[in-house]
Amino acid sequence: MFDLIVKNATTSDGQSGVDIACKDGKIAAVEAGITAEAKDTMDAGGNLVSPPFVDPHFHMDATLSLGKPRMNVSGTLLEGIALWGELKPIQSVDDIVERAMRYCNLAVAKGIGAIRSHVDTCDDELKGVQALLEVREKVKNYLDLQLVAFPQDGVLRDSTAMNNTVRALDMGVDVVGGIPHFERTMAHGAESIRLLCEIAEKRGLMVDMHCDESDDPHSRHIETLAYETQRLGLKGRVAGSHLTSMHSMDNYYVSKLIPLMVEAGVHAIPNPLINIMLQGRHDTYPKRRGQTRVRELRDAGIMVGFGSDCVMDPWYSLGKADMLDVAFMGLHVGQLSSRADMDWCFEAVTGNSARIMGLEGYGLSKGCDAHFVILQAKDKIEAIRLRAHRLAVFRHGQLISQSAPIQYNLALPDRPSLTVDESQVSGSSSTN
Repeated sequence: MFDLIVKNATTSDGQSGVDIACKDGKIAAVEAGITAEAKDTMDAGGNLVSPPFVDPHFHMDATLSLGKPRMNVSGTLLEGIALWGELKPIQSVDDIVERAMRYCNLAVAKGIGAIRSHVDTCDDELKGVQALLEVREKVKNYLDLQLVAFPQDGVLRDSTAMNNTVRALDMGVDVVGGIPHFERTMAHGAESIRLLCEIAEKRGLMVDMHCDESDDPHSRHIETLAYETQRLGLKGRVAGSHLTSMHSMDNYYVSKLIPLMVEAGVHAIPNPLINIMLQGRHDTYPKRRGQTRVRELRDAGIMVGFGSDCVMDPWYSLGKADMLDVAFMGLHVGQLSSRADMDWCFEAVTGNSARIMGLEGYGLSKGCDAHFVILQAKDKIEAIRLRAHRLAVFRHGQLISQSAPIQYNLALPDRPSLTVDESQVSGSSSTN
């Protein structure tokens, strides 16, 4: 007997009318017409069943802090960093835990199963590290939380940041982070990459650096990150986040840079919502889009995953833990408009990001962990178009979130009563 069977599902690889059977927290079968008994059964109604959404870049120590101690008036990255510097001394570990737990609750309801969160190590008390280690333990049964030791003010620029970053790793933080473009000089930025990658190599850890989050085409630290990745044998363990300067670089230099990234096996994590909001602030017109060269990176074979970065914090006053919003923005800004492109954008917030994070047991095939989401949509493209409602979220084969379908009951003059479901209004469907 199975623990759970989800009937009549459409899977993210395009299969329809299939059943998903789960036992002991694992997917035991994915096939049509499973007739075995199960303790629980749910009818997916032909809707899309996907592995959980994955957010490979977030700042949970700052989330939901909007307006504390003040608002970011200019809307710029640098004012956000300054504002965060004002908040850090006055917030407590308990404040961070409370906000992070509220965010995790929302994330789970939105079908997110894993988050990589950068946590600031430029705080001698390491309040954010203490808080998020506590949160990681609290949520471990229903959310994978991977932490990055992130020296926000620069590991060389801040006098105690290197020691604090090592302390954070000793406390159990998972990944080595950095911010080379925020160091005092380009040379210091390159040196910070070398030092931090050597720490990761010695400890057997992954690396994820904020890299070239700038409109400056001469901010080229991704080149150094690719070099150190190759020199130290870190292939497949390193990600460059943001990479926004690449949207300002000339094509000739990029034609050299991308092959270096491919050779080193460096991953890329754009953050569409935040990149399009923060970049290009000094431009008049024409105004740069801000997002890195997603199409070119993807087409070269680089693993690209979209991150959400921020929700209601010093840098971004919007957001709702919705990775489909992230994919929707990435699609538009990157002009990824073909059917294959849009299909790929769904993978950028699911499977690609899971691979970047090194998640084990992820997927929707036999033997994978029974973590999945039922969406009120019939396929991946429709899910992005609608930012589809999450009908049910499962973890280890157990239902952890459920919501009724969204529909609209219309009472229009001279017409019969109508019920409208967004997922039924598509280019191939007839409407009244």
